[in-house]
Amino acid sequence: MSEFDTNLDARTVSTKEETDKKCPSCGGVMDFDPKTGGLSCPYCGHREAILKGEEEPSSAEELSLEDADKLENCDWGAEKKTVICKACGAESVYDALEISAVCPFCGSNQVMEASGQNTMAPGGVVPFQVTDKQASELFQRWIKKKWFCPKLAKESARAKHFKGVYLPYWTFDAQTDSDYQGEAGKDRVKKGKDGQEYVETTWQAVQGRYREAFDDELVCATTNQSQSMLMELEPYRTAENKVYKPEYVAGFAAERYSIGIKEAWEMAKESIRYKIKGKIEKEIVERHHADRVRNLKIHTLFHHLTYKYLLLPVWISSYKYKDKVYRFMVNGQTGKVSGKIPLSIPKIVVTVIAAIIIIALVMWLSGIQYGYYYD
Repeated sequence: MSEFDTNLDARTVSTKEETDKKCPSCGGVMDFDPKTGGLSCPYCGHREAILKGEEEPSSAEELSLEDADKLENCDWGAEKKTVICKACGAESVYDALEISAVCPFCGSNQVMEASGQNTMAPGGVVPFQVTDKQASELFQRWIKKKWFCPKLAKESARAKHFKGVYLPYWTFDAQTDSDYQGEAGKDRVKKGKDGQEYVETTWQAVQGRYREAFDDELVCATTNQSQSMLMELEPYRTAENKVYKPEYVAGFAAERYSIGIKEAWEMAKESIRYKIKGKIEKEIVERHHADRVRNLKIHTLFHHLTYKYLLLPVWISSYKYKDKVYRFMVNGQTGKVSGKIPLSIPKIVVTVIAAIIIIALVMWLSGIQYGYYYD
C-alpha cells in the first residue's frame, strides 16, 4: 500500500446514521433498482426515490492531488464489512449484516471476513442503468456477432446468474504543457537506375509546444479482474456520477481498491503521455505536411491536478461450452460487452487462407501494373 494510503485510523470520521433500507410496506430489504434509479422492494414492489439533501452536491467533489496524503473520509455511510476471497484474493465490501457465501468475481465459496480494515470511502458512484435482464440480452447480441465463435456456441450459450458489482476507479484531471523537438519526414517516390521505384525521405528538424487539459483520466483500481476485459468496457460517462450514497450500492457488492492513489497517478501519467505523443505526432504531420515523424522528444509538465474515487457498475457472468467456462462482463451504465469466446479453428484457417490469397492477388496485379512481371 502506498504512502498516500497509510495512517487512515487517525483520519476516520464519525459514522453517519446507518441507512434504513427496510421496506415500509412489508419489512423486506430494499435494493437499488437500475430501472428507476431509486430503491425497490423485490418482495412487494414498493419503490422509493433516493433523496438529495438541500446543500448536498450532485456529483463527486474534485480533490487536490497535493493533499492526497490527507485522506479524511473512511466512512461508507453505513456499517460495512470487508470480505476476502481465499481463491482469487478479491476484497469486497458488503453491508455489515449481509452474508456473502460466494465470491462475486470467481464464484468460489472460500470467503472470510477481513479483520477491521479501514478503506477510503468513494466520493461518487455511477449507478447501474442496465438491468440484469438487459445485460443478458446484450450478451446474446454480442456473441452472435463474433465471427470466429462456433455456431453451436452462439446457439447454446446462456449466461449464468448475473452478479452486479461496483468496481473501484480513480479519475484524474490535469492541465499539461509539453515542449517537444524531433524530425519531420517527407517521402518522395524515385526511380532507380534499374527502373524500380523506391521511397526517399527528406528530414527536417521541428520543435514546438503543445497544451491540453485532461478530464477524468480513468485508472481501474483493482488487480483482481482482467484489465483487458475491463478496458473493453470503457468508456464510462463519468460526468454523470452521483455523490456517493450507500443506497446506490444496496443489493450490490463493491470491491475495495487494491491500487492506491499514488500508484494510480503514475499509471494515469503514462496514459496521458502516450496520448500526448500521438497528438503531437499528428500535429507535426499536419503542420509540416509530413509523412512520418522520428526522434521525438517530449517534456511534459503537469499542473492543477485533481482526483476522484468512483465506483463504476459492472455485471459479471459466465457461460459454458464443451465443459469449459467463459467469463464475460457488461458495462452497467452503457451496456457494452466484453469477454472470452471459444474459437472455431476451421473458421480461422479458412479466413487466413482467404487473406493470403487476396494479398497474393493484390501483389500480382501491382506487379503487372508496374511492369515487374512479364510473360
